[in-house]
Amino acid sequence: QVQLVESGGGLVQAGGSLRLSCTVSTRTFSRYSMGWFRQAPGKEREFVAAISRTGGSTYYADSVKGRFAISRDNAKNTVYLQMNSLKPEDTAVYLCAADSYASRPPVVGSEYDYWGQGTQVTVSS
Repeated sequence: QVQLVESGGGLVQAGGSLRLSCTVSTRTFSRYSMGWFRQAPGKEREFVAAISRTGGSTYYADSVKGRFAISRDNAKNTVYLQMNSLKPEDTAVYLCAADSYASRPPVVGSEYDYWGQGTQVTVSS
């Protein structure tokens, strides 16, 4: 069973930074495309960023482009989300997800196979 565990969330002032981590329990981490999603209270889950199996390709939602950066370390079974210039509207539970099938990392949540429990990010104004 593949398990994903997120960490690094917290409370930060607007303009600040956080780095989220997601560690995956699998011997074949490099076979998974990885994605970050977020869900704010009363809102639907939305795509944030995704990264290919090798890390050579990355994809971002327009709302975070230029502020967030996704990366991965296959030797550590970990994917990261560096979040800079945070805004109050970035407040949400951030979840990481793993996909074992698609050649290109999906931007649709339903296409991912495994999910973490999420980590709360709160940005104060």
